[in-house]
Amino acid sequence: MATYLADRVVVYTGRPGVEATATSPQSLLTGMNQFLKSLEVTFRRDPVNFRPRINKRGSQKDAEQKKNGNYFFYENEDDEPEEDDDL
Repeated sequence: MATYLADRVVVYTGRPGVEATATSPQSLLTGMNQFLKSLEVTFRRDPVNFRPRINKRGSQKDAEQKKNGNYFFYENEDDEPEEDDDL
């Protein structure tokens, strides 16, 4: 998963093969939230094995996370929520 590969990410927006705009490097949490929002997809952490899972579109959890702007959840190695320094 990307959480093990990067501390910061660059998000690209635009139309494939036509034009693109890159953001400046941002925290993993902020970048993943921006990327997943553009795809209208939300992730949750499975309570049994802690693997990331995609929420079903229109589910209660999906709607709740979209309302709060939390498309992606990331926890560091100490199992505490990561502080997002870009807010």
